[in-house]
Amino acid sequence: MKQVTFGKTGVKVSHMCLGTMMFGSRADEAEAGRIVSAALDAGVNFLDSAAMYGEGAAEELLGRILKPVRKKVFLATKVHRGIDAEAITGSIEESLRRLQTDFVDLYLIHWPKKGMKPLEVMQALNDVVKSGKARFVGCCNYPAWLFCYSNAIAKLQGWPELICNQVPYNPIERGVEVEVLPQALAEGSAITVYRPLLIGLLAGRYQPGRPIPEDSRGETDERIADWLDRYTSGMRYLLDLAAQQKVSPVHVAIAWVSSCPAVTCPIVGASRLDQLEDSLKAFDFELTAEERDGISRAFGAEVKEESGGAYAELRRELYLTS
Repeated sequence: MKQVTFGKTGVKVSHMCLGTMMFGSRADEAEAGRIVSAALDAGVNFLDSAAMYGEGAAEELLGRILKPVRKKVFLATKVHRGIDAEAITGSIEESLRRLQTDFVDLYLIHWPKKGMKPLEVMQALNDVVKSGKARFVGCCNYPAWLFCYSNAIAKLQGWPELICNQVPYNPIERGVEVEVLPQALAEGSAITVYRPLLIGLLAGRYQPGRPIPEDSRGETDERIADWLDRYTSGMRYLLDLAAQQKVSPVHVAIAWVSSCPAVTCPIVGASRLDQLEDSLKAFDFELTAEERDGISRAFGAEVKEESGGAYAELRRELYLTS
């Protein structure tokens, strides 16, 4: 597994980040243990969790699994229940207990909220770092302006800055192409991507014109059928390309995300060992620029906007500055 530099930290992490949202729910402790062990053996040292996953169950399970190998991993978790100082400082204490560790490598604000106070947020994150409970801090789902505004506050106060933004990105969810990815690339901030397979839609199990498989997430999540109907052309293009290349659709979908220069690490979850094994192979597969563009055109999911002159393109341009 290739190692990449994580933003401005200078720390090397695995190109693939193992997501643990399904630990304790769809993956029991034994299977989760096998997944983590195989990931470590393959060179994956970056693991992502959150207090809200199973109301803490994922962290508890992960803590037991990682206890003998904690020093080998770069571990991330997220704030739970609120975005004020009390929630930020209280959540880290709860997470550390569940994870059976003295610190996490990366502590993330999970979601911004209307009416939030960035000064209070950044001061609380500074307190967490100063107390030795997190090495670095970051965020999830921040618009570009809020990321920059928060870091301007931190820089003015001499506090740790946000070093990464965790966002959804795949051939259907492409909103972050507008300003978020260009901002990160220009400033050297890390971008970690969740939903690279869009809750399994792009993994090959669901196919246009065919019934939703039994005992699948698509039976209970109406978005799957809706996306299959709305993005039929894109799905067929991706599946056909995978067949032509003799690889899994998982490989094509992850390669589409990985090939964006602004993306640091795709986050790939697994509830079974065979899913992990398939995902690991995706990091040895590459798309040509033409193939990536073909997928993008087939889905046609870029954000549409009316704008004067070239403003729409400028907001997406990764290399506007040099």
